[in-house]
Amino acid sequence: MTVTDQGGVSIDVSADAQAGEKREAVDFWFDPRCPWAWITSRWMLEVEKVRPVRVNWHVMSLGYLNEGREVEEGYARLLAQTWGPVRVITAARLQYGEQYVKPLYDAMGERIHVQARKADIPGVIREALVAVGLPESLADYAASTEYDDALKESHHAGMDQVGMDVGTPVIAVAGYAFFGPVISPAPKGEAAGQLWDGVRALASYDGFFEIKRTRTRDPIFD
Repeated sequence: MTVTDQGGVSIDVSADAQAGEKREAVDFWFDPRCPWAWITSRWMLEVEKVRPVRVNWHVMSLGYLNEGREVEEGYARLLAQTWGPVRVITAARLQYGEQYVKPLYDAMGERIHVQARKADIPGVIREALVAVGLPESLADYAASTEYDDALKESHHAGMDQVGMDVGTPVIAVAGYAFFGPVISPAPKGEAAGQLWDGVRALASYDGFFEIKRTRTRDPIFD
């Protein structure tokens, strides 16, 4: 359960809170096909271990974000592959519950990024469903628009906070939201916590918009 304290900060009242530790609610929007979002998500799992936060996981869609935009041919092919995973996660959420969002993301992301199976999205989806104990038949929703309205609602819940000229991941905490951070590899232990402290401090300043440098390495999934 999430409540709001006197300062307007969302606090997740969980077993940790009941044990005397309040955990701040952090919302994370991802598209399973994005390698950079995957690395950032693994960082947030480390942050949960060393800072009093609890992450809530939500889908966004790179395909929907770029709908109607002119993009180069290779990226257009990639975008066409992004719809299936988010549609299936959305269907699983609506039919079986919110608790399946993160496990499905973990199972899909491990296969897409760590196992480098980007060319086998249908197989990835089916294996991920089996891995988390859901029916393989949910894979049929990869090509269905039945739950696209719910998918778009989840997408806008994150993207409307940061604007449509960014991508994934989007993180929201304590009333503010930001794109990123884009990192490689994901830091672990206290280093993850220190990065969280710095990113959170920057994002909390109302006049802060961007800090960036040219990427000098590919995604590292270790």
